[in-house]
Amino acid sequence: MAKQEISTTNIKKPGGHFSQATVVEAKGKLVFISGMTAHKPDGTIAGIGDMEAQIRQVCENVKNAVEAAGGTMADICRVDVYVIGMEHFDVIHKVRREYFKAPLPASTMVEISRFVSPDYLIEMNAIAVIP
Repeated sequence: MAKQEISTTNIKKPGGHFSQATVVEAKGKLVFISGMTAHKPDGTIAGIGDMEAQIRQVCENVKNAVEAAGGTMADICRVDVYVIGMEHFDVIHKVRREYFKAPLPASTMVEISRFVSPDYLIEMNAIAVIP
């Protein structure tokens, strides 16, 4: 069974780029991707003060992690996003549309007061099921 996006009229339609729920038959490898920040491979932080640059780097890091495990972005079933300010919602979802295609992963986004580094604007973790 491939990943399937769940949608029902009994729940409000998502306001961003994610599904109400995602179902995957639990066969294959489960990959739990740790919280990814905007660190580039050289250790520097991409886009200090620039949410679009940071979410793009975060998505690249998630993509690189799932690919290192043998999967693709299409195998990601769940993401959790922690953001310094909800005013960035639209730009975050603009970039997510480039990385996540239907069927979309389930997602939660939470505004937090601070990160480990004051230069971080966003962090994302993910769960993938690789057949």
